[in-house]
Amino acid sequence: MTHTTTFGPDTLALDLAAETERISQTIRDYLRGARRKGAVIALSGGIDSSVTAALCVAALGPERTFGLHMPERASSPETISLSRSISDHFGFDSVLEEIAETLAAAGCYSRYDESVRKVVPEYGEGWKSKIVLPSVVDDGTLRVYQVVVENPDGEQSSHRLTTEAYLGIVAATNFKQRVRKMMEYYHADRLNYVTTGTPNRLEYDQGFFVKLGDGSADVKPIAHLYKTQVYALAEHLGVPEAIRTRPSTTDTYTLEQSQEEFYFSLPHHLMDLCLYGVNHDVPEEQVAEATGLTVEQVRRVNADIEQKRRTTGYLHQPPVLVEDVAEIQY
Repeated sequence: MTHTTTFGPDTLALDLAAETERISQTIRDYLRGARRKGAVIALSGGIDSSVTAALCVAALGPERTFGLHMPERASSPETISLSRSISDHFGFDSVLEEIAETLAAAGCYSRYDESVRKVVPEYGEGWKSKIVLPSVVDDGTLRVYQVVVENPDGEQSSHRLTTEAYLGIVAATNFKQRVRKMMEYYHADRLNYVTTGTPNRLEYDQGFFVKLGDGSADVKPIAHLYKTQVYALAEHLGVPEAIRTRPSTTDTYTLEQSQEEFYFSLPHHLMDLCLYGVNHDVPEEQVAEATGLTVEQVRRVNADIEQKRRTTGYLHQPPVLVEDVAEIQY
């Protein structure tokens, strides 16, 4: 589809009341067909899970919405207070599930440390770390993940990750999302509820989720919404300002880490416009004008979008069957 109208931030504007009702009706229709009574939401204190919770309350009421708070060793100190502010503000029941012991028993933390030590041998007790990816807009060369470590004295250093170390780190941290989803399904099963997924369109399109972790859910109410639209919907639904103004973070590593430095090349409002441009064949010159980037930078971002789609396509694929099996018709 070719885009011919004026392109800019207003392109992503929504009729927020109508969109809320459309999503709410989809949730209600799904529950009716699935014969489930309500919805479980894993609350992170971030914008996406908060909006998902607010939408479930709008669709089902607080009495059929249930929240989970699931911190672990690397969680930010403010995570619990922010996530609890959502269940308190919207008036639905929730429970605290500490998952650090489960993660430790599965070897999440020890496997992570072992992988970091492949490039930083001295890494150990009292150290902190995160992984980062250089920005695609600054340089067109091949980007390679690095691990940033901080020793107990507060000194930081950055080290290029080998493929083995990078994959080991990602595999270890993926335990966190999968354990959370396991706990989410436990509560959904005992309540006869459905599970919810919280990725927005940018994350869903670009594979910024863990397969059978936060990527697994019965219903994904905001996967079609650009993150800019999620923020607009958050204000419309009355999500507390402390969450609406909080920078997006992975809340996965012991050093503070933004989604931009971990995965995305740009702030979300610019990435949204670039992704919309790719999806609607907006000329690169128009995208550049709307975002303040150069045409060459837009081309780099667009190439990165397509590359991420190719490399993360596996995350979207269903299980492979040898032959078609008849599905139950509801």
